[in-house]
Amino acid sequence: MTDWSELLPGHDLSRMSSGEQVRLYVRRLIFDGVLRQGQRVPQDAIAQALGVSRIPVREALIALEREGWMTIVPHRGAFVNALDESSVRDLYELYGLFYGFAVRRAVERQGTDLAARLAPIQREITEAEGAGDLQDLTMRFHRLVVDAAQSPRLRSMLKQMTGVVPGNFFELVPGAEGVERRGTAAILRAIKKGDAEKAEQEYAKMLRNQGDLVVKLFRGRGMFDQAPEATAASR
Repeated sequence: MTDWSELLPGHDLSRMSSGEQVRLYVRRLIFDGVLRQGQRVPQDAIAQALGVSRIPVREALIALEREGWMTIVPHRGAFVNALDESSVRDLYELYGLFYGFAVRRAVERQGTDLAARLAPIQREITEAEGAGDLQDLTMRFHRLVVDAAQSPRLRSMLKQMTGVVPGNFFELVPGAEGVERRGTAAILRAIKKGDAEKAEQEYAKMLRNQGDLVVKLFRGRGMFDQAPEATAASR
């Protein structure tokens, strides 16, 4: 029997709610290869590692099942789902469609004024040295684009989407910094010209390239390999 008390690392996630702590923590366990496809999630051990009760653990697993990370089998527990390349690529294609739509609407509704507001952020993105700063700056850039689109429905749909990399994207995904810097620069050039179609294309290209990097990373980590034990939930 696996001694999870020796395998599960502790994490300082005190700024989050208990449920969010557990959700991010479990995703990180999958990302780090501690939990593999088909394995049962050790709920008691996770609760102990994070110093929480089983209630937020169950809540987190229900949320993770909705996101496609888990399958909960009544009376048996929660099991890690298989992750495949096409699902990862589809996610980034969808991001490209949503953000592409956002920038098209933003240019149509804000014109080149949008470029004037994005330019200082993009300049900081170019000059940023740390992954933490770059993460914050790119979030500001994309948030400004979405806000400028003036589409509450789009904002709501983006909030429902969940990334597959748990943590700072630029810290964990090799090559992501360069793709983001080049991508945001190309998007800004198109916006300055008032070319909504080109800006939309550049967003899709940037996010597709990010997806390629994530696939490469996951493949290298063996995250697309079927676990030695067949998916327990299907037995």
